[in-house]
Amino acid sequence: MATRRALKAVLVDLSGTLHVEDAAVPGAQEALKRLRGAPVMIKFVTNTTKESKQDLLKRLKKLEFDISEDEIFTSLTAARNLVEAKQVRPMLLIDDRALPDFKGIQTEDPNAVVIGLAPEHFHYPALNQAFRLLLDGAPLIAIHKARYYKRKDGLALGPGPFVTGLEYATDTKATVVGKPEKTFFLEALRGTGCEPEEAIMIGDDCRDDVGGAQNAGMLGILVKTGKYRAADEEKINPPPYLTCESFPHAVDHILQHLL
Repeated sequence: MATRRALKAVLVDLSGTLHVEDAAVPGAQEALKRLRGAPVMIKFVTNTTKESKQDLLKRLKKLEFDISEDEIFTSLTAARNLVEAKQVRPMLLIDDRALPDFKGIQTEDPNAVVIGLAPEHFHYPALNQAFRLLLDGAPLIAIHKARYYKRKDGLALGPGPFVTGLEYATDTKATVVGKPEKTFFLEALRGTGCEPEEAIMIGDDCRDDVGGAQNAGMLGILVKTGKYRAADEEKINPPPYLTCESFPHAVDHILQHLL
């Protein structure tokens, strides 16, 4: 890991770290207020593909989080940027609530496949249509490849197993744009004047949040909320910089030891 510099930025995961669906992690709102009192930039980075950025912001406001739209960087944004750069017409295998983030993108006669978390669309006809497009040479763009995520009723399959299934069936590899890709974390810092060695990431996913951030040169704090399961911190090397109970505890550590 690169030489540490003074901390300038804190990247914060949303689902599983600040909230689980429509319930905030206890004390998270107050902890965010305390963090805002520190001389650091805060950016919220999320792989959430279940809803558009606008809907996500409404959810956070309803939970009384003080967050503005320009502070949120999503994997949906990164995917749209790639679609525009490649100038392709995607078949969008994403939740209907996420479609607004692709407004204006041409999707008729698709020649690419974009896949996110889309439980209502993960059925045989849709997956087979994607399979046939890929066999014909269409690129596969995965918004992320999370294995699972946390819902109110327990853990649930993420898009990763479905992306991997399409890769296996067509002997192709997806371009992944969300966490844990290094480019995602660097893109989140673009224009901030902050280097990875001056940033720390807080999240509940050991591989995607913490491992991805640390591979990009940041520090990573793993919280035991959301999708966390016992011994997750042993799944990556190097291990997390810190593993703690929740977001408020992570904020306490940053304020006491890193500033």
